[in-house]
Amino acid sequence: MRTIKTEGIIIKRKNFGEADRLLTVITPYFGKLTIKATGVRKITSRRSAHIELLNHSALNLYKGSGMHVLTEVKMIDDHAAIKMDFTKVGLAYHMCELIDGLCPEGQENGNAYYLLKNALRQIARQVQEEAVSAQVPVQAYLRSEIDDYTLGTFGLGVKDVPRVAPLIKEESLAKTLHTFEIALLSELGYWNKEDPLSKNFDTHTMIESILERKLKSHNIFTKLQ
Repeated sequence: MRTIKTEGIIIKRKNFGEADRLLTVITPYFGKLTIKATGVRKITSRRSAHIELLNHSALNLYKGSGMHVLTEVKMIDDHAAIKMDFTKVGLAYHMCELIDGLCPEGQENGNAYYLLKNALRQIARQVQEEAVSAQVPVQAYLRSEIDDYTLGTFGLGVKDVPRVAPLIKEESLAKTLHTFEIALLSELGYWNKEDPLSKNFDTHTMIESILERKLKSHNIFTKLQ
């Protein structure tokens, strides 16, 4: 029997049996793992809150003749800011779907793990910045990508920032998503991120071609593109 201590991000989960769950977790040193979490669906379970989707948690596992089994877990970050925003949680779920679909089971890939970890951190930071911007529109104007030239082109002024800012933020999310996809495809050998075509490359079509199926998170593309 082998005991493992690692951190990981919960990218997928499904019910198993009467009270268990199967977790799919991306880790820095062991790649993508499928983990059985026994009894976590019971009302009395203290571990269930630590293994929600998108949670970054410290995990203790043991590996017998079958799959890894969760013995202890402690949440490090639940990414609560992301989960409060419908668009951003959809974006995060999409990234998790890509990691799950493109990364093989049990193959170490620390770069893929840190790509997701840093992308979630960036999305959470955008949520916090938007909260501040909503309260102080002029500061949002000074700190955002909206400049005088852009506003003037459309006959707008600083007073219009509260109306224009959400469109700029949505564009920023689209850039975050595209950058993540290009980096992940490059890391896994499907693309070269240094290619000059990367900026306008249709990652959506390529990913679905690799997976040979439609992405469950397809609506994210509809909203952000």
